[in-house]
Amino acid sequence: MGEMTAHPTAVIEPGAKLGAGVKIGPYCVVGADVTLGEGVELLSHVVVTGRTTVGARTRIFPFASIGHQPQDLKYHGEPSTLTVGADCMIREGVTLNPGTEGGGMSTTIGDHCAFLANSHVGHDCHVGSNVIFSNNVMLAGHCNVGDFAILGGGAAVIQFARVGAHSFLGGMSGLENDLIPYGMALGNRAHLSGLNIVGLQRRGFSRNDIHDLRRAYRLLFAAEGTLSERTEDVAEEFGSQPIVQEILAFIRTGGKRSLCTPKEASED
Repeated sequence: MGEMTAHPTAVIEPGAKLGAGVKIGPYCVVGADVTLGEGVELLSHVVVTGRTTVGARTRIFPFASIGHQPQDLKYHGEPSTLTVGADCMIREGVTLNPGTEGGGMSTTIGDHCAFLANSHVGHDCHVGSNVIFSNNVMLAGHCNVGDFAILGGGAAVIQFARVGAHSFLGGMSGLENDLIPYGMALGNRAHLSGLNIVGLQRRGFSRNDIHDLRRAYRLLFAAEGTLSERTEDVAEEFGSQPIVQEILAFIRTGGKRSLCTPKEASED
């Protein structure tokens, strides 16, 4: 990877751990408790501070603020952490906050993620790998986002919500409930509007898998019975289909939010 290089105008506090091949551009600031993995690049005017670890080859663009204290008025200086994975792209103006005592003390982000301009990850969030946040996405504290989820421009997610793996949240949507894996949610106050079929096709899911998901979706959100009854019916019918079982596990696990449902489906 070669040696670490830093522009003369960069400020690197004593104690920072910098891997091989790190590049630090003009007017960047790197805090004393920061670890940058090999090949990390800070283009210019980037601040990385706090107890923050950034994984190998992640690139961070100008005016991103990574690891500053969380926007939680209960935060009192506790030594919480922020961990960002490898091969991520963090564009201009992105803010990523560490955890708090009330939320487990850590914020974590997986590998191969893209955070486009001015998007935000709040304290105590856990974001998977291969996730895309479009411009101006707002993720409140204590949220969980599964692998391969895509959040459209300007989307907002309420605190403690869960966004399932392979799901899609449409631009300008406000998500106040949990979005199932493989689901698609749209709207000012978002409702479930089907499955993320385009995402499934792009990622090579078979026609049989998609067919099973469609059938399971129709049964889960049918008008008859309660959600718990329909969940058990689907579990029985699709016992050997792991993708469907993933959705059922998400529903059964539950969280602090109710489930995001189609407009015509009643809340149970």
